[in-house]
Amino acid sequence: MDYPVAEQQMTQVQQQSQAAMEKMQALAQKLRAAAPDEGTGREWAMDLREIAMTLQQQNQTAMMLLQQMGQYIHTLENELQTHPAPSVQPRGWGGGSGFLGNLTAGLGMGAGFAVAGDVVNDIFSAF
Repeated sequence: MDYPVAEQQMTQVQQQSQAAMEKMQALAQKLRAAAPDEGTGREWAMDLREIAMTLQQQNQTAMMLLQQMGQYIHTLENELQTHPAPSVQPRGWGGGSGFLGNLTAGLGMGAGFAVAGDVVNDIFSAF
């Protein structure tokens, strides 16, 4: 896998997540309309909102992992192009300073997580 492939996978995860949220919103509207009363419709919509939040958290975790892998691949590719004997050695994903370095480099994703949270809230704000 190279860096462009990792970026492509991140984009695909984002698109799939957005499609799932749109389908959940449509289902929430159908459930609310089909509910025998307003209270039941509201309860069903809130249950679906909880599921959407769980899926959103899962997608955020996957995105962070893909971003960290992409950064690591990018670092390795740069090292291989500039040094005949790269100083960066392959390592596991189990943690350590490399993981924290990638995590620190990816702190910009925090803003993305907040935006994603707002998206779910906006989708279900009518309920």
